[in-house]
Amino acid sequence: MPERATAPTPESAPTPEKAPTPEKAPTPETARPAAGGEPRRSAARRTGLLVTLVLGGLTATPPLALDMYLPALPEVTRSLHAPAATVQLTVTACLAGMALGQLVVGPMSDRWGRRRPLLAGLAVYVVATALCAVAPTVEALVALRLAQGLAGAAGIVIARAVVRDLYDGIAMARFFSTLMLISGAAPIVAPLIGGQILRVTDWRGVFALLTVVGAALTTVVWLRLPETLPPGERHKGGVGAALRAMRGLLADAPFTGYLLTGGFAFAALFAYISASPFVIQNIYGASPQTFSLLFGLNSVGLVVAGQINGKLLVGRVSLDRVLAVGLAVTVLASSALLLMSLGAFGPVGLAPVAAALFVLMSAMGLTLPNAQTLALLRTRHTAGSAAALLGSSTFLIGAVASPLVGIAGEHTAVPMAVVQLAAAAVAVACFVGMCRPWKAHAGAPRAGIRPSGVAEHTREES
Repeated sequence: MPERATAPTPESAPTPEKAPTPEKAPTPETARPAAGGEPRRSAARRTGLLVTLVLGGLTATPPLALDMYLPALPEVTRSLHAPAATVQLTVTACLAGMALGQLVVGPMSDRWGRRRPLLAGLAVYVVATALCAVAPTVEALVALRLAQGLAGAAGIVIARAVVRDLYDGIAMARFFSTLMLISGAAPIVAPLIGGQILRVTDWRGVFALLTVVGAALTTVVWLRLPETLPPGERHKGGVGAALRAMRGLLADAPFTGYLLTGGFAFAALFAYISASPFVIQNIYGASPQTFSLLFGLNSVGLVVAGQINGKLLVGRVSLDRVLAVGLAVTVLASSALLLMSLGAFGPVGLAPVAAALFVLMSAMGLTLPNAQTLALLRTRHTAGSAAALLGSSTFLIGAVASPLVGIAGEHTAVPMAVVQLAAAAVAVACFVGMCRPWKAHAGAPRAGIRPSGVAEHTREES
């Protein structure tokens, strides 16, 4: 795991302490780390590969819970005698749960530390996943998927907060790209495993395997993941303090801009995730195994682009510039998909559609990690609340996009392409209108990394 070996920046330089006032306590950026905080972080970083794998496993929770189940969606419609739009709600419910759960778990982790909320969430996730395997009706499955998402949110938000605890600047951007390599392997492997499970059992077997994976991850976290937020750096306030911290973050226009940019980019991605089983299998006649192979190939593109971002671009090119390229490619790919869906090029087979989807997925390797990094660089010790806002907005926007792709039925790809293009266009508008990278980066370091302290507002700025 990389050490914090970046050149000194304003975010890493010590700043004088500010005395508390009745209205506002010292912000984490202006206060020195609590005693013992930095030695703990150094020890956690030295655990190296193990912590990297654990955090990668936590960030892989969403693709494992979502993607392994995707090849079974058509079978679920037949098994539970439910329409496709209702079955797609099982995906939407899981996303909505992950979004709402992060808003609760993120601030909890800022107050109670990272380990306790994480372990509690993982335990509930395992139980909910096991109950999904025996759900008798589609309504019960939707409810259990909501519970699964609410509990699984702990792994998503706390993994991001732990990264922010341990890393700053360029090192954090590179580590997020490393996490993408690990978590990106999940959507490659998950549909393949799901497709193979369907050869020997039904969709309930998918949830049985997810239960085993969740239990194994919980055990590893219990035994091996150290606490990364020392007691002296935890927030002592209750719900009111958490809400004030979130309000302060949202008042920062660039933070909110990056939040919305990443959220709507993910909506374009999730429109593909939600609709592709029906588009690839029902419209183009592919088998569940072929769909799984195509889905895995597209995920390879996302992983490779993420590694190019982390290994070659970060530290050499402005993060905002790379993010802009990723957004532009997303717009072009979704435009091509819409034109093909409308028949502008005449009848097309599976290959051109698969190629456009591959390009769109690859662009996410440039878009998502950089949007998250640029947002988190604008905060520090409220990393749990910031990660909660990032994660919850992403999943809420994705949850809204999911049912829209099936609005015209199972036999047209037009809704999927329309949602993708609209989401990409909104992401670009938020990036240009709120982040204003050409203005915000005046005087920033060469790598395009902004000091984290700029997220904190004085009373006059607010």
